Amino acid sequence: MVDIDKLNHLHLDILKEIGNIGAGNATTALSKLINKKVDMKVPKVNILEFKNLADILGGPENPVVGVLLDVSGEIEGMMMFVLEQRSAHTLVNILMERDIHHISEFSEMDISALNEIGNILASSYLSSLSALTRLMIVPSIPHLAFDMAGAILSVPAIEFGKVGDRVLLIETEFAEGIDRVVGYFILIPDIKSFKKILSSLGVSV
Repeated sequence: MVDIDKLNHLHLDILKEIGNIGAGNATTALSKLINKKVDMKVPKVNILEFKNLADILGGPENPVVGVLLDVSGEIEGMMMFVLEQRSAHTLVNILMERDIHHISEFSEMDISALNEIGNILASSYLSSLSALTRLMIVPSIPHLAFDMAGAILSVPAIEFGKVGDRVLLIETEFAEGIDRVVGYFILIPDIKSFKKILSSLGVSV
């Protein structure tokens, strides 16, 4: 077993680089999807305790849109892509070619579009991770939820027996070609999977 608290700077740098590459590939996928130039600021990559995650997302009562995928194969756990609702409206408006500042209740078509956006972005990230580690990673069908951050995070919390208490958080800001959109990639692997990821990259733990 690997103690996440004892990971050294080399280990963290490698995990951060995986986050950078994964977020970059997801940005490319987003650019193709909306057919617009999308620039990405350097992602902020951190490993933090699960219990602190809601605060990073704006607080437990902050309304967000979350896309959750179970991860299986040679890595077990969960993957989430989370957007604040304002960012979700921006993305949908661009995709639907509406006024970018238009805000109304999400229609069924909007919900379908958000589910597809989240699925494409999360899957792009996982594909990058799979290619870098040479590990088979199989994402499930995505589940979309509109709720407060605390409520959405309760889903992986309920499944805590299957995952660790540390998460790899990649905060990504898409900018310039589109209005500012901030999204969060959250990888919640079980404790053995952290070790597999590092070992596959030639890092002993």
